[in-house]
Amino acid sequence: MQIHQESRPRERSNVSLADRAYNIRRHALLMGEVQGQGYIAQALGISDVLAVSYFHAMTYRPEDPEWEERDRFLLSIGHYAIALYAALIEAGIIPEDELTSYGGDDSRLPMSAMAAYTPGMEITGGSLGHGLGIAVGMALGLKRKGSKSFVYNLFSDGELDEGSTWEAAMSASAFNLDNLIGIVDVNGMQADGPSRAVLNFEPLAPKFEAFGWFVQRVDGNDIDALVAAFDAARAHEGQCPRIVICDTKMAKGVPFLEARERNHFLRVEAAEWREALKVLDEGRKQ
Repeated sequence: MQIHQESRPRERSNVSLADRAYNIRRHALLMGEVQGQGYIAQALGISDVLAVSYFHAMTYRPEDPEWEERDRFLLSIGHYAIALYAALIEAGIIPEDELTSYGGDDSRLPMSAMAAYTPGMEITGGSLGHGLGIAVGMALGLKRKGSKSFVYNLFSDGELDEGSTWEAAMSASAFNLDNLIGIVDVNGMQADGPSRAVLNFEPLAPKFEAFGWFVQRVDGNDIDALVAAFDAARAHEGQCPRIVICDTKMAKGVPFLEARERNHFLRVEAAEWREALKVLDEGRKQ
């Protein structure tokens, strides 16, 4: 699969990927403060992946979110919307001044992702387990059109409990979808408790390999490892789908939130939002 020749956002800026990830975390915390609660732990955990996706790997035009030759980023996990909004704000697709409207009436930033509302939101995520199937259809359609665009699909370890995910995984291999890059966020937690206690999906990499995917597993909070994995996924010459399994830490960057035993949905006291921003800022300066 030939990599696009269109200039990517990373080539038009000297801002580091670490700074992009920090900014994404900060945008997410500021939005969380508006509502006083939300899926903040996931947003903080996946920020490094989003930074590498939007500022290293993907081809798109911030001023034209529906540009036909763009790479598509599909958010299967609709409740991660706050994380993707933060990335879209950092990318310049959504104006930063809309941040304070998060979750409000008539906002383009509803608490759960909806494609009809938000520029740059390719699909309405959820019910969970549907994203990879949509990505397969989209990738197949792009191949039949002769497009060089890639489809990225971010889904969660909780979605590995869904049979539809594995049907889609088998289909992607059967259709030789070398333009599909799956990203699975393995953060170890879902609504009903620790992911592997709900339904143990490990060993995960051999399962995708058995389904015919090119598989890499990395620390999802290690930017250098993510860059190498995303580059390898795009450059792989086999006619097969690719997946990057990302082991992430919930609430990464804010230790007192990282330490909470149940952080699938965080309710944060008013004073703690300012403390979280302070801790994040201090960590960035070190």
